[in-house]
Amino acid sequence: MNTGNAEQVTQSTVQEEKRNLLARLLSHLAHEIRNPLSSLDIHVQLLEEDLTSTPGRAALPKPILDRFQIIHGELCRLENIVTRFLQLAGPSDLELAPLSLNDLILQIRDLLQPDAEEHKVRLEVEMAENLPKITADSVQLSQALINLVINALQAAPAQGHVWLRTRLHSATEEAVEIADDGPGIRAEDQPRIFEPYFTTKSQGSGLGLWITQQIVLAHSGALTVTSEPEHGSVFTMKLPVQPGGPKP
Repeated sequence: MNTGNAEQVTQSTVQEEKRNLLARLLSHLAHEIRNPLSSLDIHVQLLEEDLTSTPGRAALPKPILDRFQIIHGELCRLENIVTRFLQLAGPSDLELAPLSLNDLILQIRDLLQPDAEEHKVRLEVEMAENLPKITADSVQLSQALINLVINALQAAPAQGHVWLRTRLHSATEEAVEIADDGPGIRAEDQPRIFEPYFTTKSQGSGLGLWITQQIVLAHSGALTVTSEPEHGSVFTMKLPVQPGGPKP
């Protein structure tokens, strides 16, 4: 192995260790917060019931009802934040089975065709023939691909195109490409697009690409992007062919 390859392997290993550490910390933090949060929610509900069910007590004044409403809303918001932390911790255990990437791509095409029509975007499929099956979790891999296709549909202009392509990348890897002819991603943003909470959209959590990347990594794959302003973007997902298989 030459020096350049050795450095790339070392950097990849370090990045993976950092991701694993972050996932464990986020998962632990989320569970530590969720327990007292659930207790607070229950006791606020009980307090509200105590105040409104006491015999002979008049209805609570509107300012107090409004305050309860605010408390319930904030507790719900905290619960959503905890849920996002758990999503950041990475995908759950994989349920592995032989899977045809071509079949999965066709299912996603059919599922998202109405979205494409709503965006006035043409959704096209280009599939390599006789691709061997991979070992994968079809539900989680579907989620990853749906995230990418939805992003591409949102990026493509009206009357634009989104392409879903499969190919044999090497003797040990298959690839799926999700391409669009949208405005592309600025060069300065490309190194950050897989970071959690980073987004270039006015609305969006910035978690979709992070979660997608975690799913691909759990399958021992890789997710990369190439993009050029005004020439669209191509997200490439590389996955191992059997019998290499995903990480356990």
